[in-house]
Amino acid sequence: MEQFNYKKSAEILALSASMTDFTYKKHCHEEYAVGVTLRGIQQYTLDGSFQASHRNGVMLFNPEQIHDGSSYDRAGIDYVMLYIKPDLMAELLGQQELHFTTPIVYDRELAHCICNLSHAVQSGADESLSSELLIRLANRLSHTEIQTPRRINNAFVNKAKEMMYCSLDQVLKLDDLAREFNLSKYQFIREFKAHTGTSPYQFFLNCKVEHAKQFIEKNRDIYSAVADYGFTDLTHLNRHFKSVFGITAYEYMLQLG
Repeated sequence: MEQFNYKKSAEILALSASMTDFTYKKHCHEEYAVGVTLRGIQQYTLDGSFQASHRNGVMLFNPEQIHDGSSYDRAGIDYVMLYIKPDLMAELLGQQELHFTTPIVYDRELAHCICNLSHAVQSGADESLSSELLIRLANRLSHTEIQTPRRINNAFVNKAKEMMYCSLDQVLKLDDLAREFNLSKYQFIREFKAHTGTSPYQFFLNCKVEHAKQFIEKNRDIYSAVADYGFTDLTHLNRHFKSVFGITAYEYMLQLG
């Protein structure tokens, strides 16, 4: 049975999931994502490279890192995942920059930190406990060999993304984007995909879903999210939301309470 349970505490979003047949479509998150495979083998393509996380594997995703995901076989998988905003991570690490260079590590103490924080958030523990466990997790991350200066962002990609962020309530206007860079529409698509690993349309749609999720978290108003982020209707939002988060936007709102 497919199960995706989301809870939020101390600015941390925690996912506890079990799945067999479900497959995440290619997407990315604005946050850092760190998780642990509890059972089975979780397979995914990360930046075009195949990865397989076995039991106790710690999965590490940088913000906006393109990936998909599924179970290796019919036995299915259980896993937990934590989503941490970049500005919060920087605050926790004393403004140090964090960039994961290894997608999967087998570090018992790090896995323990992630699972403890996940359990605290999922069980509704006091927010002060979740905050304390988050600091422990950040400290553990800072003592691993996965902390290096983040790669320099590409000016072309930064400007293209900024333009997309400013028009999330509309449809993607490829002609306007291409004109800004003196490129044809098809040249722009090729350049963007070469730099990011995904198409402009897929990135734009992913951003719309991510920002609709954040709106729902803040306002608990699913229909305004549909209107404000340019989805045709609730079915349209739910379909794309489920391809990224495993559940519909409506189900997610209910889980948040």
